[in-house]
Amino acid sequence: MEKKASRFVLFLIFNFLALWIGTMLMKNGPQDPWYLALEKAPWTPAGWFFGAAWTSIMVAFSFYMMQLSFQFKWLNTKLILLYGFQWVLNVAWNYAFFNQQETSIGLIVIIALWLLVGFFTFNYLKRLRYQTLLIAPYLIWLTIATSLNVYIVLYN
Repeated sequence: MEKKASRFVLFLIFNFLALWIGTMLMKNGPQDPWYLALEKAPWTPAGWFFGAAWTSIMVAFSFYMMQLSFQFKWLNTKLILLYGFQWVLNVAWNYAFFNQQETSIGLIVIIALWLLVGFFTFNYLKRLRYQTLLIAPYLIWLTIATSLNVYIVLYN
């Protein structure tokens, strides 16, 4: 039980570090005049929802990664590389989309992130079975976020 708790905390730290770095890279993000002037999708959630969604997603994803880490030898190279690539993509989207205002590059990044989280979801489904529900919010949210990004690319 102690190993599970320490791994969960480790993933929680790394996941929230990604959120924090991403937030720092956003500059003013959603409050920036550039973003406020964009034509946004009618289904764009209220601003407060993004923080609540990402907090919930990262807690659930930390549980998922903790469970998945016990399916492999600790510090499995493939798992670390996949997780690390997911981490970098998560942070990079904020930089590309908000900081650089490159919505098309942001779209490429978020599609790559969606594909990677989809890979986690379906590739390890047999190993984790019902515990795969822990990553489902991440994949669902990325689907919504990708649609928001597509809308911005198409209508701006």
